[in-house]
Amino acid sequence: MATEDEHPRHPNIAAMLTDQTSACKAARAAIAAGGEVQVSDREVPHWMVHGIAATRLRRSLKRGLPKTLGLDETVEILARHRGKQLRTGTILAADRLSFFTLYFDATGTELLACSGVKRSPIPSTKDSSEP
Repeated sequence: MATEDEHPRHPNIAAMLTDQTSACKAARAAIAAGGEVQVSDREVPHWMVHGIAATRLRRSLKRGLPKTLGLDETVEILARHRGKQLRTGTILAADRLSFFTLYFDATGTELLACSGVKRSPIPSTKDSSEP
């Protein structure tokens, strides 16, 4: 499992998560609790990254998923970077109940936005009457 400390070529992601979106605080907490951080070394076109985020937002609004964090803000921020190359990254919380997507400039040195999803814990299937 890769953590940000294992990738010295990437800047300190936790320090970059300031107040770009409402998901940043939860993403910092996920890193502090041992979450896995991965940052892509590949640049991708704006239209692709923005399109995926916008589609996720539309679907979450349609389904009424209140567990998304900062996705609406992320779509707005990404819209301002039309025509540029971007990079993405992810944070998977140690408890696997939160997942965050990071959006960087083409160099990977400026964090533009962060969105997240909180999952509900899966109920145990074990019968509580069993020893």
